[in-house]
Amino acid sequence: MTADEDKRAPGTTPPWRDVIWRQPDGAPVACDEKLEVLDENLDEIRQACQDALEDAVLMGCDDAQFRSVLDSLVRSIENPYAKGPDKGGEGA
Repeated sequence: MTADEDKRAPGTTPPWRDVIWRQPDGAPVACDEKLEVLDENLDEIRQACQDALEDAVLMGCDDAQFRSVLDSLVRSIENPYAKGPDKGGEGA
């Protein structure tokens, strides 16, 4: 059990635990170590976002506006490994 799991209500599971992670070709990611790293990364991201939201609210910021900014932040993340003519890799 991770430290983040200790903070959750008993019996609650984060939604990403039920995700079947897929490779670009649609095949499932089956490596337990890779799945564990994904889960740990998402737990850490969730906790960092939770902490930042709490700080923002305590400083008087609007909860909905902060969530909107987080959404924009996530959408701005780029895949450095993407292939294609516009990404500097080989494409169709």
